[in-house]
Amino acid sequence: MKYLGLAYFTPEKFAGMSPDDVEALVSQCPALDEKMRATGKVLVAASLGDLEGWRTLRPRAGRTQISDGPYTESKEVVGGLFIIEAEDPEEALRIASLHPAATLGEEGGWAVELIPMDFYLAQ
Repeated sequence: MKYLGLAYFTPEKFAGMSPDDVEALVSQCPALDEKMRATGKVLVAASLGDLEGWRTLRPRAGRTQISDGPYTESKEVVGGLFIIEAEDPEEALRIASLHPAATLGEEGGWAVELIPMDFYLAQ
C-alpha cells in the first residue's frame, strides 16, 4: 500500500521565529530526511517552493479562475510531501514518524498528515 505524507507548517509561527532559531531547526532536517530515505520505502520526497510562487486554479462560472497563494484557506500550509510504500499502516506510521515535521518544529507549527492512496504512474 502506498501512503502520501503531507508535511505542514504554520507561516505565522515560522515568521515569528528568529533567524537563528529557524537555522537551528532547519539544520536538523537533512539527517532526519536521510534516516527516512534509508528505510528504502520512500518513493518520492520533496520540499515545496516559496508561497509567493503558488497559484490556485478553481472552476468558477464555467471558466478556470487562477489566483495567487496556497490552495486552501488554512493556518497550516503544505511545505513538503513524500510517498511511502509500506506493508501495513503501522509500518507507514513508523517511517513517517522519521520525517522532520513529525519530529521537530513544534514552534513552527510543523505536522505530518499520512493518507492511504491509490497510485499510478501517468504514461
